[in-house]
Amino acid sequence: MSALPVESQPRRLGEILIARGKLDPANLDRALRLQEGETREKLGVILSRLGLVSARDLADALSEQLGLEVAAASEYPELPLLEEQVSYRFLRDARALPLRETDEGFVVAMADPADEYTLRALAMVCGRPVLPRLAVVTELESALERLYGAGKSSMGQIVDNIATRDEEQDFGDVEHLKDLASEAPVVRLVNLLITHALESRASDIHIEPFENRLIVRLRIDGVLNEVESPPRRLSAAVISRVKIMANLDIAERRLPQDGRIKLRIQGKEIDLRVSTVPTMHGESVVMRILDKGGVPLDFASLGFDGDVLQAFLAALNQPHGVLLVTGPTGSGKTTTLYTALDRLNQPDVKILTVEDPVEYQMPGINQIQVKPQINLTFANALRSIVRQDPDVIMIGEIRDLETAEIAVQSALTGHLVLSTVHTNDAPSTVNRLLDMGVEDYLLTSTVVGILAQRLVRALCTHCRKPYAALPEVVEQMGLRRFVPEGGVTLFHPAGCPRCSGTGYHGRLGIMEMLPMTDRLRSLVMRHANSADLRAAAVEEGMESMFENGLRKAVAGVTTIEEVLRVTRED
Repeated sequence: MSALPVESQPRRLGEILIARGKLDPANLDRALRLQEGETREKLGVILSRLGLVSARDLADALSEQLGLEVAAASEYPELPLLEEQVSYRFLRDARALPLRETDEGFVVAMADPADEYTLRALAMVCGRPVLPRLAVVTELESALERLYGAGKSSMGQIVDNIATRDEEQDFGDVEHLKDLASEAPVVRLVNLLITHALESRASDIHIEPFENRLIVRLRIDGVLNEVESPPRRLSAAVISRVKIMANLDIAERRLPQDGRIKLRIQGKEIDLRVSTVPTMHGESVVMRILDKGGVPLDFASLGFDGDVLQAFLAALNQPHGVLLVTGPTGSGKTTTLYTALDRLNQPDVKILTVEDPVEYQMPGINQIQVKPQINLTFANALRSIVRQDPDVIMIGEIRDLETAEIAVQSALTGHLVLSTVHTNDAPSTVNRLLDMGVEDYLLTSTVVGILAQRLVRALCTHCRKPYAALPEVVEQMGLRRFVPEGGVTLFHPAGCPRCSGTGYHGRLGIMEMLPMTDRLRSLVMRHANSADLRAAAVEEGMESMFENGLRKAVAGVTTIEEVLRVTRED
């Protein structure tokens, strides 16, 4: 049996979690007080029970403290080992599971590898040394249930505790539906969906009722993935629970509704933006997850580099003017604007924003939520905030001529205005504003730059596989621009436990930055089309989104396929 290097580790678990940014000192003190006062449980158990730290983060911190490897989900066996010698009850109570036998001994996943009693007992039963591995508790419990239990997932076990109801009665009786949605099993079911989405790094949760089933899908790295769903009979209860959490009217099922849920899960402040719309078979619900701590307000993390970053910062440092970010829904425009605001946010700079909705609350910035039902529109709010003496104004979106004109007037009176427009690329933004009715001379005198962007999935750095690009691909894509000599190496997504087998982990931007130069201004005054504007910008050194994406593919951060998927260029 191997000895554990517990005493040799000077750092405490709480210190490691704080250093990793997974726990704050106030919550650590709270857990320590609880440990001293009410229970003698280990700190990790308390942190997990209070929901202050995720099972994965706890395992990684213990791994650093104890110097032990974390067992991967793929290591758990397909069939039980030592089934005749060790009972399920013992393994469940000890929170341990034999993984495999090696020449050195039995490898065992354990929630607590410092549990000497369990180590001695297993070594005695095996007749061989025990090699402990740290287990992620949620993965260990799932494996134990799969191998020894009824084979049901956590959701399946919760569903079994919910009595079968008559669905028509659920839909018809609002009070009965409210009672059902407030029962512990339904509450746990919805909490499980949200927790699973967070652990999967999802940005959106889609709950969609159809005629014969309820479908739950998560958008992970921009791509929808179907996951385990509750049975169709529980759709009314699940959707009503979400509506209760978002303070929506559960009796109103004929009209769309919007709301917000604030939660604290695994030590993180989570906002969920909730949207419901009536469909043929019930209400479809989409929850956008706004993880305040999960958004990196850092240009490098977003994919800015080289000339694009320099040109964007040059425009951002202008004392006045209009800086626009453009792209379709879900292309990261808002995150880019918040990152820009975070850079500008200094004690001597007053920043006001008008947004629909306010996605992230930022200290030191005055943020206004538009409310069209009381006539607080972008345009009306902008008229008022100009009198508030701001230095920087951020407008969530320029949707109409009125808002565009006020943005331009604000820039003319000495303000820096940041905003978004829905167009496909940077040059066509100019034509979009002209089509809205903005005067060409106002456009040329105020717009300082236009950034267009898309999001591509980033390759998982732990499992990406290099390969030599075919000469035909090198020629067709023009990759010699980036690798003048020798072979061109690109990368394939492979898939590993860290990226849930997808080969991708996270997203980053590919972008093009169009600074408003004198040559472009003269073309705008002549109402040149977007193709002429693009040709002139490229001659002046602008790198297109497609080229920016190819550069990142050659650098190994994404794939050619991802670049083609989001730019739709052949």
